[in-house]
Amino acid sequence: MHDPLIMPDALSCDLDALPWAPFRDGVEVSWLYRNGDHGAAAAFMRYAPGARIPLHLHAGYEHILVLRGSQTDQRGRHAAGTLIINPPGTMHDLVSDEGCVVLIFWERPVILDPDIRGA
Repeated sequence: MHDPLIMPDALSCDLDALPWAPFRDGVEVSWLYRNGDHGAAAAFMRYAPGARIPLHLHAGYEHILVLRGSQTDQRGRHAAGTLIINPPGTMHDLVSDEGCVVLIFWERPVILDPDIRGA
């Protein structure tokens, strides 16, 4: 069992001081927790301007809170302060033209294209 994570003033913390690691081209991640390869996870994600996430299918709920900048998907542009909840079975890709930082929670890992076709 892990100790509780408490981040006072999480919305105003120095996000640049977090331990960032490569995630995808132009996207970095700072994990809050991961429950194996098939379980729940939470992280901060930082997108460079122009960074993209390819088409993917949500096997479980995904919650995204845009903290800085914006990201755009098939439903429009989502600026800082936007909460997005993607239910299981939904698909999208996204781009962050200006760059952004989000707080993201996954109930289950996503399924990336081309694996979507077999899901």
